[in-house]
Amino acid sequence: MPNDRHSSAESRLKAAMDQLMAGDIPEGLRCDIKSLSILAAVPRATLYRTYPHVKEEFESRLGRTREATGEPDPRVAQIERLKAEVSSLKGRLSEMKQEAAEAAGFKTLVLSRLAEQHDEIQRLRAALEDGGNVRMLAGRARAHHGLVETTSPSVREPVSE
Repeated sequence: MPNDRHSSAESRLKAAMDQLMAGDIPEGLRCDIKSLSILAAVPRATLYRTYPHVKEEFESRLGRTREATGEPDPRVAQIERLKAEVSSLKGRLSEMKQEAAEAAGFKTLVLSRLAEQHDEIQRLRAALEDGGNVRMLAGRARAHHGLVETTSPSVREPVSE
């Protein structure tokens, strides 16, 4: 009978190993030695003492699987993938916050300059209407006030209609 029990336990361990390596991992377990012994219903001490060859085979297969295809536990692989994605998204968020701060600073600068230009335009229009010391540009004078250049660019005469 001890051989039957020994054979049965080893069969359960190998079946559990195949199940874990296939990624069929029950809730609450992982792809590790502890889960292997729980799933096979073989105490861990017995696994270490009586079935070290099964333990070594499991660790060897686990190592080869991780090297070839990654983590056999789909949940662990998903967690690792999600951690990497979260890290990437945090980096992108940080970059976007920096860009938004730069854009806000640029917007403030542009609005300030527009306000200064508007004030300058208002001041020049008021000076033009008051007959102050303001000269019109040649192209603007013709287009907006019906003025035409004479022989001297500094002298302007109204266009007769």
